[in-house]
Amino acid sequence: MKKLLITMLSAAILFGASAGTMYASEKPDLKVAVNEVIGTPYKWGGTTTEGFDCSGFILHIFNQFKIELPRTSKEQSLFGTLVEQVDLMPGDLVFFNTDGKGVSHAGIYLGNDQFAHSSSSKGVIISKLSDTYYKQRYTGARRVIAEPINLALVEPTQVQAEVPIK
Repeated sequence: MKKLLITMLSAAILFGASAGTMYASEKPDLKVAVNEVIGTPYKWGGTTTEGFDCSGFILHIFNQFKIELPRTSKEQSLFGTLVEQVDLMPGDLVFFNTDGKGVSHAGIYLGNDQFAHSSSSKGVIISKLSDTYYKQRYTGARRVIAEPINLALVEPTQVQAEVPIK
């Protein structure tokens, strides 16, 4: 009888402790969210899987985490908390000046020097911050996630070299 009571009490504690919680497998995952749209074509003003521009890609990914962001990369660059490049964490937004007029391109940092973005020449791809093109045009980063939410790294084998169109 005592054994049965302990077993029932243990089960009640275990069940009660997990009631109302969401398991990690039920939460959106940055790796999965990005991988699902790799190769989606670039579309100026695009915010759907039919085609993305850079900020539309970011909106699509962060909508899955229930995080609302401004529409344009310039507006996104003013949102959240400023982050130094050495302190980047997966999920941070990274910004670039590609047209000589201020912030004009953005992506999502994935860790290990990688970021996902919608390139005007190749659609959604993964590039490296250390690539000469991006290194020279990097303007800063912002953290828009208050706490980490299942931000797994994207596999390094998926990084694609990009040759920007001049």
